[in-house]
Amino acid sequence: MKFDKEGNTTYFEKKKTELYQELGLQARDLRFQHVMSIATRNNRIIMRMEFLKAVITPEFLLILDYRNLSLEHWLLNDLASQLAGEGQLVTYSLPFEFRAIEAILQYWISKLQGRLNTLQPQILETLEALVDPKLLSVDRSKLHILLQNGKSLSELETDVKVFKETILEILDEEEVIEELCLSKWTDPQVFEESTSGIDHAEEMELLLENYYRQAEDLLNEARELRVLIDDSESIIFINLDSHRNVMMRLNLQLTMGTFSVSLFGLIGVAFGMNLESSLEEDPRIFWLVTGIMFLGSGLIWRRLLSFLGRHLDPPLPPHVPPVLKKSQPAAGRVDIKTNLKGETFGLSRSTLTNQ
Repeated sequence: MKFDKEGNTTYFEKKKTELYQELGLQARDLRFQHVMSIATRNNRIIMRMEFLKAVITPEFLLILDYRNLSLEHWLLNDLASQLAGEGQLVTYSLPFEFRAIEAILQYWISKLQGRLNTLQPQILETLEALVDPKLLSVDRSKLHILLQNGKSLSELETDVKVFKETILEILDEEEVIEELCLSKWTDPQVFEESTSGIDHAEEMELLLENYYRQAEDLLNEARELRVLIDDSESIIFINLDSHRNVMMRLNLQLTMGTFSVSLFGLIGVAFGMNLESSLEEDPRIFWLVTGIMFLGSGLIWRRLLSFLGRHLDPPLPPHVPPVLKKSQPAAGRVDIKTNLKGETFGLSRSTLTNQ
């Protein structure tokens, strides 16, 4: 698909050998892989934005192999008007290659922003459902959704980093920025404007810096979302550990109770043996032995629970001996002064009171 300066569109099919000979390029220049790069050759700009492949000249823009890429809506409705100067581009008063570069960069950054806008509410909704302290277990379907969204977020971060690094490589090379200004070397009027006051290389640098900052902001938003996922994951593990500790503590308490009952149950075992003694003839011995068993079991269980509480409860914070001095007793205020430097101990009482 070919776009001229007025936004007129034409379609044609041509072999790559004929095309690179017509454009004065080499065969490897049109061997587009799914990479991201911006390069110049023979007063032509070759832009590779993964599946979006474009060749920019001072007179027209070529979009190559655009079929089956869902680009028709953008190409027909937005790109043509932007190249004609009717869209919301800041470079509409500059030469044609500025508008073409800005239109492609704007499309790509908006595509990345759209992916983030789609992922963000899904991730927040999933995290809100998972980070609930009342839940005793985690919904595996929610975890699966979070895992898929996390992978999509990682892919987005990688794409934004590659986009940002591609622009940064150009910003670090002043000669490449000069080469991107195609009309400066072909149009005498543009060259005269560039030497008289309008520095097109500086305008190109400002344009690239603008989209570099947008990519940086987008990457920061993605990183914040990644940090939120990591923090929420920690909260989920803390909640699960808390419920697991409660169950383990309950299990330990029941085990202690079973041990206490079993310990004093030996008395009942002793009286249950088929041996004769004078105690079984007394009708009060049964109730006495039963009471001793229950009372002893309860006392032992109570002691074990108190032992468990002393060793499992969180310890108190260590006591830090401060130098306390009360001032203004009428207002009920207490000032705590901690002296950590040796020279402070040499101050007089009046100086310390004033402080």
